Amino acid sequence: MKLLLILLFCLPIVLLAQNTSLNAEGIAPNLYITHTVLAKENYYSIGRMYNISPKEIAPFNKLLLENGLSLNQVIKVPLTTMNFLQAGNAAPDEVLVPVHHIVQDKEGLYRIAVNYNKLPLEILKHWNNIKGDAVPGGTHLIVGYLKVKPTLSSLAAMAKTKPADITNAQPVAAKQEPAAVITAAEPVKKEKAVVREQAAVQVKKDLPAVVKEVAPVAQSVATITASKNFSGGTFKATFDKQLKPKAVNETGSGAVFKSNSGWQDGRYYCLHNTAAPGTIIKVTCISTGKTIYAKVLDVIPDIKQNGGLLIRISNSAAQELGLGETKFDCTLSYSK
Repeated sequence: MKLLLILLFCLPIVLLAQNTSLNAEGIAPNLYITHTVLAKENYYSIGRMYNISPKEIAPFNKLLLENGLSLNQVIKVPLTTMNFLQAGNAAPDEVLVPVHHIVQDKEGLYRIAVNYNKLPLEILKHWNNIKGDAVPGGTHLIVGYLKVKPTLSSLAAMAKTKPADITNAQPVAAKQEPAAVITAAEPVKKEKAVVREQAAVQVKKDLPAVVKEVAPVAQSVATITASKNFSGGTFKATFDKQLKPKAVNETGSGAVFKSNSGWQDGRYYCLHNTAAPGTIIKVTCISTGKTIYAKVLDVIPDIKQNGGLLIRISNSAAQELGLGETKFDCTLSYSK
């Protein structure tokens, strides 16, 4: 009897020991949590723990449900709309356990947000009380919440009673990207596709201004493109403060991505592979001789059309440089 009581007491502790922090891995839509199988665990008990059907766990791991699991076997527990919450409400019989992402060296917040179902960057920052544009490697960021049932899951002991305003968050699909500047006749779906292909911008610190500028999609291009000349942009003063005696100077090809930011306030943004997020880069177009100052959001997406590019700048910045939306040669200057 005494041995039975010890086992009953220790089992929840053992279950929690391997899950002191729930850390997500993968890239949406294939997000998962790694679980090491303990004694007497099976697909069904693990499914109850993580609030997911065992019929989803087995194929996710390319295993057969009828073959069972082995002690110490490492499996991936999928994070789906069934058990992973990033917006909305949990059921009355569910509690929310924070799910974290461990930041890698030189990994930007923008890329993390995109990988986790295009989570709005302002929500990611709010959940983690982040004010700036970058976080150090090794940081544990909350990227969502695992929905579990206290009557079925030992993980319920890790739940937060009051998650950071998750029930007030907008649905993920509502803020996946800022609207792109395209012709009024094109539908919204095509607009979002263009933005995704050309690395759309999301950043909380400057998002309020960006959002305020975004008029209905049907507004005319003429209205939007009637922008002002901001003498290089709002970030020039910040560049002067960041610039160190040993500045990095580069020459190469640039390209443009579409965004509504910068047209009314001169906040220009860019994507660059070596400058840290938040860095201000001085961009000078060789053909026109004009200069703008753009803030780095993240790296340039590693896709075919970005091959050989040194930088991508927002189209409002390109207009001040006197460019269209084609590639251009430029010189860059910034501090590491």
